[in-house]
Amino acid sequence: MNKRDLILNLPHETQPLPYIPAAFFLHFPAEFHAGQPAVDKHLEYFRYTNMDFVKIQYERNFPLIPEIQTPDDWANFPSYGLDFFEGQLEAVKGLVQAVKSEAVVIMTLYSPFMCAGHATSDAIITDSLNREPEKVRKGLEIITNSLLLFVQECIKLGVDGFYTSSQGGEAGRFDDPTTFEKYIKPYDLVLIEEANRACQFNILHVCDYLLDYADFSPFLSYPGTIVSCPLKLGARDLTAKEAAKLFGRPFMGGLERKGIITTGTPEQIRQAVVAALEDAPERFVLGADCTIPSETSWDNLKFAIEVAHSYKR
Repeated sequence: MNKRDLILNLPHETQPLPYIPAAFFLHFPAEFHAGQPAVDKHLEYFRYTNMDFVKIQYERNFPLIPEIQTPDDWANFPSYGLDFFEGQLEAVKGLVQAVKSEAVVIMTLYSPFMCAGHATSDAIITDSLNREPEKVRKGLEIITNSLLLFVQECIKLGVDGFYTSSQGGEAGRFDDPTTFEKYIKPYDLVLIEEANRACQFNILHVCDYLLDYADFSPFLSYPGTIVSCPLKLGARDLTAKEAAKLFGRPFMGGLERKGIITTGTPEQIRQAVVAALEDAPERFVLGADCTIPSETSWDNLKFAIEVAHSYKR
């Protein structure tokens, strides 16, 4: 069983897995964000760490639009065609051609809400949705349509799936607790359902990069082969087994992105990985709760992956 078979068999409980798969993600310097340089750096990282699939980092953030300040302004959000994503799509094409025969290749995808925040700020999009959410809807529709073009082109180029990252459902973000369900989730699902329709391996990532969560229930119906989410939920800490059971699918995670994996000695990393594996569900991918800081030594990640691969249940 090669790495590709291992990951594709992960959801199928009748298929025994020869070892516990593992993968960690980090951003590369700006000169490796597009085209062939991105292909080369992703391959270098994949080979060096010996991780079990390739996740292509999304580096084409929507440009800052300082003119958008109020709810009325969102109707003027610009539309972006495939030419906007050209450098990113070149990286997708190159990585699919280079490595799909041996490993699953997935593309990172930020939600329309997250992209709206990139183009303005998290504070502006949150304030607009709090004040007059119906006026924001047009902007979110425009963003979704641009991202849908990108998703469909990635599918044509042969990706196996997407790492779909969602925010907006965090505790206390909105004055009206139904805002996420009405104005964020529908646009998330346009993209995620397209990915799920066409691809065989998708990761749902519930992102706590900005704020914490008190409730995962809005995300439980999201499609996704496996789930990556924080293990802190309100005042309690979940186990990886509890998270897998809650979402009804395999879980990816176990380590904190800014914890031992970043700063620890090899022995500390070994202990942290073993502790995570001892607490893991049967179908599991060792990883971090989000993107690892870029300055983290690749040797740390390589060693953590080695520990996972050699672990005996």
